[in-house]
Amino acid sequence: MNKTPNIEHEADCPWETGDLGNSEEHAVARGAEHEKALDESLAMQLISIRLPKALIEELKFIANKEGLGYQPLMRRVLQRFTEWEFKNMAREILVREKPLASSNTPVAAEREEKKAASC
Repeated sequence: MNKTPNIEHEADCPWETGDLGNSEEHAVARGAEHEKALDESLAMQLISIRLPKALIEELKFIANKEGLGYQPLMRRVLQRFTEWEFKNMAREILVREKPLASSNTPVAAEREEKKAASC
């Protein structure tokens, strides 16, 4: 028999209300070593960058609307930008290479032979 969750009961749950799990006496502080290990496991690197204050405020506003912190939003924005740039670079390479590839077709080779023979 399927038991439907009691949403009201879950909202009163000590974990949800913060009665459990928020006690400082049970919290364990982690040092810089743990932070470094976490960054390495996530392939993250701390950087410092100066940005216009207005841009930061705009990012914070957008992040709030998305339900994110502004730094995760900035990571997302930078990731999207680099993906887009790499796709454009690949597209440009394909466009440059396409005429070269089409000149290697048998029809193009025959055309070149006819040109050479008529000279």
